[in-house]
Amino acid sequence: MSIAIYPGSFDPVTYGHLDVIRRASLITDRLIVGVLNNPSKNPLFTVEERVELLKQAVSGIENVEIRSFSGLTVDFARLCGANVIVRGLRAVTDFEYELMLSQTNRKLCPDVDTIFLTTSLQYAYLSSSVVKEVAMYNGNISEFVPEFVEKQIKDKMSQRGE
Repeated sequence: MSIAIYPGSFDPVTYGHLDVIRRASLITDRLIVGVLNNPSKNPLFTVEERVELLKQAVSGIENVEIRSFSGLTVDFARLCGANVIVRGLRAVTDFEYELMLSQTNRKLCPDVDTIFLTTSLQYAYLSSSVVKEVAMYNGNISEFVPEFVEKQIKDKMSQRGE
């Protein structure tokens, strides 16, 4: 059985992330989406909230599981029994950074490979940061995230006074 992980912050999950998740789920027996708990970042959503949003977003995809993790991605891969890390690429600008990460991960854990999936063209511009910025200025984010995520973003920002 092939197991892959797709790690990220997912703050918030976007249609670009879901595009990569759907496509990655078709090429592996089991895909574990790892929600990174990075204490050095100041996320909009807690790790638990991000896990719940992702669970709701992928509820119809049978072979996808959502988990949180902290620490090194390769350690999470080992813990999951995965031999593949999935990474999404939006543009050439992502490639240099992602290549460096994949080479570092390969050095740390030679039995885990990285595969890159290019985001579908309709989502190539999309990032969680862009979604949060547009939402902060009351822009329309309905084409960027599922409706239930949009509602959670607006609720969270109004709680924060943004």
